[in-house]
Amino acid sequence: MKKLVVPALLSLILAACSSTGTDTAAKVEDRSGAGVATVTAGSTSGSGIAALTDPNNILSKRSVFFDFDSYIIKSEAKPLVEAHARFLVQNQQMKMLIQGNTDERGSREYNLALGQKRADVVKQALMLLGAKEAQIESVSLGEEKPRCDDASEACYAENRRGDMLYTGEF
Repeated sequence: MKKLVVPALLSLILAACSSTGTDTAAKVEDRSGAGVATVTAGSTSGSGIAALTDPNNILSKRSVFFDFDSYIIKSEAKPLVEAHARFLVQNQQMKMLIQGNTDERGSREYNLALGQKRADVVKQALMLLGAKEAQIESVSLGEEKPRCDDASEACYAENRRGDMLYTGEF
């Protein structure tokens, strides 16, 4: 009897957890020359959370990059910010930590202040797009968490960013 009940219960649980929401899509420019690709930003169900780690989904991208000595979100990062805002609106239980980062140039104090401005501008953009302030925290790491250690412009550009981390990732 138990051999029949366990699979039946498992089937019912899986059916109850299946996705019934509709996916939203965001257009993302593909810089490889292939044009514009459409990727889904996830749904309101559990499958939306899986989109956070799907490399084919825009939500798997977590960094907003900035120009030197700037905290203005570039136009190419706007679809990424919009997708994460939609995800936060659809998943009110999720929390995000935005870590503002800088390259090594500048004093420690200056870099901490610039990193905070970068984190705050990403937070403000997410809130303007519908995310709740209680879902988002912004902190500055300054130059303390470099992605690249070379003293080159390409490396500096990798370090000028705001990283978006979800609950469980920080």
